[in-house]
Amino acid sequence: MISRFIDRAATPLIYLALLIGWELITDVLKIPTWILPAPLEIYHSAVKWAPELASNTLVTLRETVLGFVLAIALSLPLAIIISLNPLARRIIYPILLGLQSVPKVAVAPLIILWFGLSEWPKILVVVLVCFFPILVNMVAGFEAAPKTMLDLMRSLGASPHMVFRRLRVPVALPHFFTGCKVAVTFAVIGAVISEFVAAQDGLGYLILTSTAQSQTPLAFAAIALLTVLSIALFHGIEFIERRVIDWTP
Repeated sequence: MISRFIDRAATPLIYLALLIGWELITDVLKIPTWILPAPLEIYHSAVKWAPELASNTLVTLRETVLGFVLAIALSLPLAIIISLNPLARRIIYPILLGLQSVPKVAVAPLIILWFGLSEWPKILVVVLVCFFPILVNMVAGFEAAPKTMLDLMRSLGASPHMVFRRLRVPVALPHFFTGCKVAVTFAVIGAVISEFVAAQDGLGYLILTSTAQSQTPLAFAAIALLTVLSIALFHGIEFIERRVIDWTP
C-alpha cells in the first residue's frame, strides 16, 4: 500500500521539486523577469491573461485537430494503394519522401503567400507535418501481415477484400495508432510554425507578440498551454487506442 502510494506520488513530487528549484534559482540569482520568469510570475500572468490565453488556445486546437484529421483522411487511402500496388509504391513513395525532406519551416511562408491569411493555410501546414508519419506507419502495418497467415487465407479461398479486412487491417491498427501518436505532437508544432509566419490569433501568435513586448511570463504561459495541449491530444489517442484494440498484437 505504501509502496503504491510512493510510486504514484513520485512523479508529481519530482515535478514540484523542479518548480521549487526553478523559483529559488530565479530569486537567489535575481534573474530579470524578461529573461527567465519564475513559475509564480508565469502563473500570475496566466491568471491575468486567462481570457486571451483561452481564446487563442481554441484557435490553435482547432487548427491542430482539423489538420490532423485531414492528414488521416489523406494518408489512409494512399497507404492502402502503396501497400497493395508495387508499381504505385515505386512511383509515389520517392515523391512523398522528397516532399517530407523539405523543411516545413521553409514551406510555411510560401503556403501563406499562396493561400492568404485565413485559417486554412495554417491547417494545410499541419496536414503536411502529420501526413508522412501516419502514412509510413500504415504502410508498414499493412505489410506486416504474416506470410503464413496470408497463404493460409488464400489457400482457403479468401478473396483479396476479405484478406485485407480480416488480416491486414487488424495487423495494421497498432501501427496506425503509433503513427497518430507521433503525428499529433508534430501537429501542434505545425500549427505554431504557421502562426509564427502570419497570423492574428493562436498561441504561436501570442508567443510572438508577447516576446516582442518583453512579456516573457505570458510567453511561458502560452508555451505551457501548448505542452498541455500536446500531451492531452497524445493521451486522447492512447485512450481511443485502448478502446479499439482490445487484443495484444
